[in-house]
Amino acid sequence: MATEPVRALLAERGAHARALRRVVDLLADDWHTLAELVRLPAVPRRTVQELLTAIGDDLDTSGDRYRLAPAHAADYAGFGVGGDDLVDPFGALLSRHTAQLRAILADIADVPPPLAALDHVQATAETALKRALWLDNTYDLAGRTLLCLGDHDLTSLAVCSVNPDVSVVVVDVDDRLLEYVDGRAAERGFAIRTVHADFRFGLPPAVLETADLVFSDPPYTPEGMALFAGRAVEALADPGRGRVLLAHGFSDRTPALGLKVQQELQRLGLVFEAILPAFHRFDGAQAIGSAADLYVCRPTSRRPVAPARTSIYTHGPQSVEASGPGSKALAALVDLAPRPESSPPPKPRQPGWAEPVGKGAASLAVDLSGDPGPWLLRTLLACSPGRMAALVPNNHPDVASEKGQKGLASLVGTRFALRFLRSTPDGKHCVVVADQVLAGTLDTGGLAVREVLVRAHGKLGNVWREALVTASRGAVTKREARQRIDEAVGDSDDLELRLVDLPRHRIAALLPLIAESAG
Repeated sequence: MATEPVRALLAERGAHARALRRVVDLLADDWHTLAELVRLPAVPRRTVQELLTAIGDDLDTSGDRYRLAPAHAADYAGFGVGGDDLVDPFGALLSRHTAQLRAILADIADVPPPLAALDHVQATAETALKRALWLDNTYDLAGRTLLCLGDHDLTSLAVCSVNPDVSVVVVDVDDRLLEYVDGRAAERGFAIRTVHADFRFGLPPAVLETADLVFSDPPYTPEGMALFAGRAVEALADPGRGRVLLAHGFSDRTPALGLKVQQELQRLGLVFEAILPAFHRFDGAQAIGSAADLYVCRPTSRRPVAPARTSIYTHGPQSVEASGPGSKALAALVDLAPRPESSPPPKPRQPGWAEPVGKGAASLAVDLSGDPGPWLLRTLLACSPGRMAALVPNNHPDVASEKGQKGLASLVGTRFALRFLRSTPDGKHCVVVADQVLAGTLDTGGLAVREVLVRAHGKLGNVWREALVTASRGAVTKREARQRIDEAVGDSDDLELRLVDLPRHRIAALLPLIAESAG
């Protein structure tokens, strides 16, 4: 019989055939795209394709849509679920929050495009709202702090739309996203703060031990999950009372990958209080059924996070399989690094800016060949010497266009003069050469900005005050400097942060205010 291949496929899956039976029901009901056949029942793409192959000629196709041919649908009636599914209580709540759902849909429509190099896969609007409803119904959020480690799914906006009395901090490596969240939060009066960080190099001091709850949808590699979970524990104010909430998914065809991740989480001392299957749904990630589980984790201790490899993603130059630049590219980087004639060539350094880089060195050569975008600016801010060279991708947003080059130069121009050596030493790379700008060439405003850039790891309020005193050669007192800062930004939360931890758009807005305050 024509249905025997389907019968055999379902029998092979045994007790786990129910999700595949839902695919049969979808095909019998109406036309569906392959993405829908994967996402709605949370079945891996490869498994769905096996079912479509088993149905064979009994299938109708139209473009990328599929259905059971009406003439054969009755033959497959016994292969469906044959009953009602359990109702998801939080899914049912969505119908009572239509205004929030519409707002989230609009937010997602305008969010900066996903970056494959950062393993961005957009969660559905329903998932963002479901997360918010689950958090609000599970925890007492009013007056608490929720930290979102990465937030391309806009969970922060969804949570505040459900409960505006919660304080949310978003920490992300993507400056585009931080600017977007800042703008939307300001429009709606949400208590959301944004801070920049790449978790491979540490968390900003201002967010350590501050959160009641931490939510994150990390890269699904063992390395990525372990890193993000470890940083989450570091961010909890009280590990005994705090919780780490993680999204993670793996295909039922590759359970060993799930085991590796769970082992990494257990090494961090995390207890799984609950694992809610297929809680999160995505527009993509079809290899894992466009779905991921919600892990509710309780820390048993605060353990130090091991130094992270930069290769934690599944795609791009920072993927686990990436090999990095060749020896010739690194040799060219060293040769192009500016330095005094009496100084030896600098050795190539790996990225990182948790602390000032290269104290006591005459020059730096930094391998940023895996830079997803923000590393170059942060490295320039962290550079202690007055000279450096950086190897970046040739399509880096700060070097690939005149607009990008001018934008970067405008931020660091009081400290460094930049040269962009495109397609050097090969077509894949660019070397950015930074040479010091002499203080004697700057006016008072430029000197104040330069002082702030040089001390990018100090608390901004203190650094700005000292910069005004220094730039005026003592003509401005500390008290007068504080008054000028208050006139410029009031009691802005940014004064408690380090410049190197600010989102890029706020750095760009701040530097002219510093120059103006120097008067």
